[in-house]
Amino acid sequence: MIITRSPLRITLGGGGTDLPSYYSKYSGFLISAAIDKYVYITIHRGFVAEYLLKYSELERVKTVEEIKHPIIRECLRELKFSGGYLEISSLADIPAGTGLGSSGSFTTALLKALYAYENQIVSTRFLAEQACKIEIEKLNEPIGKQDQYIAAFGGLTCFEFLPDQRVEISPLKISKENFYNLQDNLIMFFTGYSRSASAILKEQDDKSKENNDDMIENLHHVKKLGMLSKEALEQGRLHDFGVLMNEHWEFKKQRASGMSNPDIDEWYDFALSNGAVGGKLIGAGGGGFLLFYTEDKMKLRRAMNKRGLEEVRFSFDFEGTKVVIQ
Repeated sequence: MIITRSPLRITLGGGGTDLPSYYSKYSGFLISAAIDKYVYITIHRGFVAEYLLKYSELERVKTVEEIKHPIIRECLRELKFSGGYLEISSLADIPAGTGLGSSGSFTTALLKALYAYENQIVSTRFLAEQACKIEIEKLNEPIGKQDQYIAAFGGLTCFEFLPDQRVEISPLKISKENFYNLQDNLIMFFTGYSRSASAILKEQDDKSKENNDDMIENLHHVKKLGMLSKEALEQGRLHDFGVLMNEHWEFKKQRASGMSNPDIDEWYDFALSNGAVGGKLIGAGGGGFLLFYTEDKMKLRRAMNKRGLEEVRFSFDFEGTKVVIQ
C-alpha cells in the first residue's frame, strides 16, 4: 500500500495573478503558504482487472476511459496506466470547494502516489508542472498555477509566474520570531459555504482574455499589494501586512459578482470591529474560509464563535507533497 499527502494552502498576497490569461502578458506574483491540513491518496494493487475508485463517489470500471473523475482519469492517462488491478482512495482534512486549493493538492498527491507505485522518483518542480498540465491544459480549468506549486513545494513561498511559462520560486525570508508571530496571529473561520471555484475564476479569466481595462488594472494593483506584503513580512511589519490584507480583499471583491455575499460582508465587518486588523476570503471567493490577521486573538475568537463561525486552527507545512507510507 502507498499513501501520499499534499498540504492545502492559504494565499498571503497577490492571489489571482497566477492565471495564464494574466501572467502570460504581464507576469504574476504571489505569496502562498502551505498549511497542516492535507489531502491523502491511498493506492494499492487489487485482485481484479478493474479500477476501484473511492472518493465522494464510488467507481468500479474496467478501463481508464470509463473513469468519470476527470483528474483521476487524466493522471492515469498521463502515466499510461492500463489493465486495472488498481484501487485508489482519497481522504481530506477539509472539504473540497472551501478555497484552500484542494484540487491542486489532490492532483499532486495522486501523481506522487502513482509514481511511487511505479517505483519512480520525480522532482518537486516536475510534479507541480505536470499537475498544472493536467488541470489547466488537459481539463481546461480556468484556474491558476498557485495551488499545484505550493502543494508540491510547501512552506511560505513566493512565486513569480513569467510569460514564457517559467515559474521562479523563492522562500519568504522571514525571521523565526516573525514567523511564529505570523502563524499565531492568523486566524481562520469557516463560513459554512462551499462552492466551485471555476465559475468565479472563469469570469476573471474571460475578462483578462478580453483585456478588460478594469480587470487588468485590478490585477496590476493586487500584484503590487503582493510585493508590498512580501516587504512587510520580511521586514517584520506584521501590522502593516494585516492592513494590506484588508486592501487585498477590497480589490478582490471587485473582480467577480459572486466573490462575496451579505453574510460574508457582515461577518467581515464584525471581525474588523472585534480585533481583526485585516483579512480576506481565501480562494476564488463565494464561500469557504475567512482568514484574519489579529493582534487580539482572544477577543476575535470569542466574537466570531458567538456568531456561530467555527475556527479551524492550523500551522504552516514545510514538507509539501510527500509519500507517507510505501
